[in-house]
Parts: sequence; structure tokens; C-alpha cells
Amino acid sequence: MTILLARPAKGGMSVAEAEAWTPPSWEEIVRQHSTRVYRLAFRLTGNAHDAEDLTQDVFVRVFRSLASYSPGTFEGWLHRITTNLFLDSMRRKQRIRFDALGDDAAERLGGREPTPERVLTDQMLESDIQSALDAMAPDFRVAVVLCDVEGLSYEEIAATLGIKLGTVRSRIHRGRAQLREALEHRAPDDARVLEAETDHGSLEGPKGSGEPT
Repeated sequence: MTILLARPAKGGMSVAEAEAWTPPSWEEIVRQHSTRVYRLAFRLTGNAHDAEDLTQDVFVRVFRSLASYSPGTFEGWLHRITTNLFLDSMRRKQRIRFDALGDDAAERLGGREPTPERVLTDQMLESDIQSALDAMAPDFRVAVVLCDVEGLSYEEIAATLGIKLGTVRSRIHRGRAQLREALEHRAPDDARVLEAETDHGSLEGPKGSGEPT
């Protein structure tokens, strides 16, 4: 459910009300939205460590930008910040050469023990779907996650990413095709399940997994 912090329908807020509006505190934002931001961050990054880093970066950005925020849909603003920071980080990583990682890269990247947070988030998406998302180009991954996991409309995704509606449609279509192809190669039954789920706009994982409360 989208939470409107202040601005009702167009024309529903007087000038005096708009001027008197004050944003929530940073602590309130973290308390109310940290779980949702982390969930989106995990779906984008595919692992708990990067999701934690991305979530922290999001709230640092929120802290720095809160004073300039205008009344409106706060969750949309958080979606925008989270996806933009994720795409920025992916672009930076693409510029890094593998030899810059050092000889101990495999040990550093592969030596993490599963945390309680990772166990929880592993239940949110089936591992095969998450693996397919991880292999997808970042732009396609963001579009598919926002549509089929977060439940945003094409128009909302276009506004969040600052791209044309046709581009959104193209990225979602191509991203879904890549997901189906990946799952057909690994598990034909899962591919058929995915096709049914994306047709209904849902990639939430196995029935009954739900979302943390």
C-alpha cells in the first residue's frame, strides 16, 4: 500500500497547509521504511551484504536530502533513491577490472557465513528466480523487480527511473524473457510457474512465503 505523507489529490492542500507541512524525522523514516528498503535492496543486489550496504546508503541519502523533500508519495521517493544508487554502483563496478580485486578476492567474497537476515531473505524469493535476476543486466533487473516484485505500474516505474514508458515496457519484456530462458535451462517446471506469475504481475516466490512484518 502506498503511503501518502501529505499531498492528497491535486488541489486538496491549501497554500497555508503546504507551507506548514514538515517532513517526518529521519528516525521515523528509518523505523517505518527500513524493512521495505532492505527487501528491495536485496532483490536488486541478490545478497545480504550488498543489500545492507545499499540500505545504509539510501538512508544516508535520505538524511542529506530530507530538508528539500516536497510533500508527496514518500515510498516513490525511496524507490527512486534505492534504484538510482543501485544502478550507480553497478556502473562503477563495471568499470573495475578483475585484476584490481587482488589475489584474495575469492576468499573475501566466498567466506561469508549465512546470517539470520540472509536466511530470512532467502525465503522471500526462490533461489532459482533470484539467481536469474542476478544474471540479468541491471537496467532490466530493476524494471522487472519494480514491476513484478514491488508491484509498481509501468507509469510509476517510468517516473521512478526517469525514462519513457516505451523503454519500461521494453525492459520488462526483455527481462521477463531472460528469466524464462534461464529457468527453462535449469528447471522447466519453474519456468512455467514463472510465466504464470509474471503474467499476473508477481514474483514474490513460493506461496505462503509472505513478507516480513
